[in-house]
Amino acid sequence: MEEKTIYIAGLGLIGASLALGIKRDHPHYKIVGYNRSDRSRDIALERGIVDEATADFKVFAALADVIILAVPIKKTIDFIKILADLDLKEDVIITDAGSTKYEIVRAAEYYLKDKPVQFVGSHPMAGSHKSGAVAANVNLFENAYYIFSPSCLTKPNTIPALQDLLSGLHARYVEIDAAEHDRVTSQISHFPHIIASSLMKQAGDFSESHEMTKHFAAGGFRDMTRIAESEPGMWTSILLTNQEAVLDRIENFKQRLDEVSNLIKARDENAIWAFFNQSRQIRKNMEIHKRAGVDSFYDIYVDVPDEENVILEILELLRGTSLVNVHINEENREDINGILQISFKNERDLKRAQELICKNTNYRVYLN
Repeated sequence: MEEKTIYIAGLGLIGASLALGIKRDHPHYKIVGYNRSDRSRDIALERGIVDEATADFKVFAALADVIILAVPIKKTIDFIKILADLDLKEDVIITDAGSTKYEIVRAAEYYLKDKPVQFVGSHPMAGSHKSGAVAANVNLFENAYYIFSPSCLTKPNTIPALQDLLSGLHARYVEIDAAEHDRVTSQISHFPHIIASSLMKQAGDFSESHEMTKHFAAGGFRDMTRIAESEPGMWTSILLTNQEAVLDRIENFKQRLDEVSNLIKARDENAIWAFFNQSRQIRKNMEIHKRAGVDSFYDIYVDVPDEENVILEILELLRGTSLVNVHINEENREDINGILQISFKNERDLKRAQELICKNTNYRVYLN
């Protein structure tokens, strides 16, 4: 049985979860890790996430058959520069886990060009509000997109070798050019974070003279701004390494806001209706509720009274049905029907739940 040494630099949520996924399908591989903080190193060792760990990035580099840089973008580029000066194994595969790809791939092509190594940019498109090795989850990447962005150092077998290594993640692999990756993610990830944070800043300023803003800020506003709680350092790095694409999206959005503003000023009822309707249809046609093209959940909303044991009554009816999540929408909100939201993994369980609730109660049930 072939033995390999896998070196994961960065034992946070992503790096530690990658280690667990690799161990699931390749338990005989040796996984070593780097992390600057003692806490994540200690947790990773105690829980068997890695076999050995260090606070010195250079220690394991020469021993590795695969090196995964699961650190912030700027640190990834710094580590690529360090690797360029080390004596690495011939044909070692080097990859990363950064949220932007062009600058990382460009750095690897420049600094590693004279070394007998393989490099491909990677972006596992999954995450959590939790962080650190303590939050590591072997199922974090299940059905999520795992993106590969080739470089001039990518050989024909580089990506297949990584796909085999990462098979235990149960992710879905996609290959895309680094620059195109950054353009696409600027629209669906980076720019939305700017919008969410801007809305929060605007609401915070507005609430100083309109106190009830804080009390009414629930429902759709909460959902739209959830990502504003993301770690500021990471997002600063993302914006500064994808500057051109993000600025393009900002300018485009300014124009769209001006267009809507003009419709309102003109009191053009038909055009305003069309604006909302077109957006609604576009959203319905996009794979918003899917992970990597696979339906990740099916939701029903149950309009229930605020009475003791009502939720327990419904859950008892659904005993034996596979639930993904149960959420109580307690706020007064205009955009979601019902106050009890129940998520299912598949359509069969959703239909069964709908039938059971409608048959045994008088509560109104709405499908997502």
